[in-house]
Amino acid sequence: MVDSPTSTLLVGCAAGFSGDRADAAGPVVDTLVARLAAADAREGLAAFLIFETLAERTLALAQLRRRADPEAGYEPLLDDLLRPVLARCLQHGIRIVSNFGAAHPRAAARHIARMARELGLAVPRVAVVEGDDLASPQQRAMLGERLGRALEGRSVVSANAYIGAEPIAAALRAGAQIVVCGRVADPSLTVGPAMAHYGWAADDWPRLGRATMAGHLLECGAQVCGGYFADPGYKDVQGLAEVGFPIAEIDAEGHCVIGKAQGTGGQVSVATVKEQLLYEVHDPAAYLTPDVVADITEAEVLALGPDRVALRGVRGHARPADYKVNVCHEGGWLAEGEISYAGPRAEGRARLAAEVLRARLPELTLRVDLIGALSILADDAGRALAATADGGARDVRLRVAAAHAERTQAQRLPREVMALYTCGPAGGGGVRTALTPRLNTLSCLLPREAVPVSFEMVEGTGA
Repeated sequence: MVDSPTSTLLVGCAAGFSGDRADAAGPVVDTLVARLAAADAREGLAAFLIFETLAERTLALAQLRRRADPEAGYEPLLDDLLRPVLARCLQHGIRIVSNFGAAHPRAAARHIARMARELGLAVPRVAVVEGDDLASPQQRAMLGERLGRALEGRSVVSANAYIGAEPIAAALRAGAQIVVCGRVADPSLTVGPAMAHYGWAADDWPRLGRATMAGHLLECGAQVCGGYFADPGYKDVQGLAEVGFPIAEIDAEGHCVIGKAQGTGGQVSVATVKEQLLYEVHDPAAYLTPDVVADITEAEVLALGPDRVALRGVRGHARPADYKVNVCHEGGWLAEGEISYAGPRAEGRARLAAEVLRARLPELTLRVDLIGALSILADDAGRALAATADGGARDVRLRVAAAHAERTQAQRLPREVMALYTCGPAGGGGVRTALTPRLNTLSCLLPREAVPVSFEMVEGTGA
């Protein structure tokens, strides 16, 4: 059903990545409920809550959890994120869309059904979106053709396409109260509700382009509300400890106004919106998504009032013919070791410790950082460290890392760092070491027809 031009869609975001704050949804839902209660019945107001919980390698980690436990593989904080607000969302008709299904959307749907029963609620209508997981032999063969020698001999952990909003919209039109996805493009979590609410066609490029950038503003959670923006003395943000999460008002043409949850800290301003608008956008004229190619070269960001900022002027062009695919594969081992030096000549002792490790481990390529003096920079080759003289820092934590295909070789580094306690230099302490399996990523494109997508209404009945 296409709503009237005066109708408004509210989309609140309560997570920007896996591991985000689990208490963000409460204030967002409170605000959505208040807006729904105050709305004129003729306004056609609808509200959605989205959780964005995937990053490029999150799915590979989820697949590893699923290997260890067939009922795992979805967002590990699902209970913490959803349980506190599930009853209120269902009571007030706030529908939920998320990619917290990760590597196992059906298991996530079953968990939601269990959660509802434990809360004494009727089991909601849950739809599972599928098609992103490229597990079929034909798809794996096609990936091999596309990636060629780069994939030869690799042990693939996960392979997923960034699918779009169409199956989300279809599930919502079919009556889903909760839509559980795996790997969909982040803005599609917002575009799907907009398509369903307003009845937009899948080739309505102008509206899809605008809604995509609304979704882009929401997808990183508190970033657009001042979180990633804050820089004291230069870009001051009040109440950062209780920073709010964003809510978008999207009209029938796809234009949006960005605000935040009531009673929370942070700020939504022209500056915060501009920063998030440009975040991770490689080409302002062609922001590629599976739904549309968005164009922000003529976009305008306008302040409407306190914590209310409008985005206008976004355009949309025909979507790409292909889906982007990420393939994560086993990449050997990452070894890390840290040790602290403090007091006079601390930096010199840390530098000497790094020299000792290089001499002891000639078979490994070491990444050396002097935390407190020289780190952060992309300095795997050590050029910046070699070109920088001892600056006399008195509080330095030496971090050394190495990657190797063989565990036995990689684990030599943590042992050698531990030995620095008594093998010198003087005064080292607080050693921490780690040895973790490494995941590497390859990317390619697959034609859309090779990635069939669909949804299934499972309703928590043991799907």
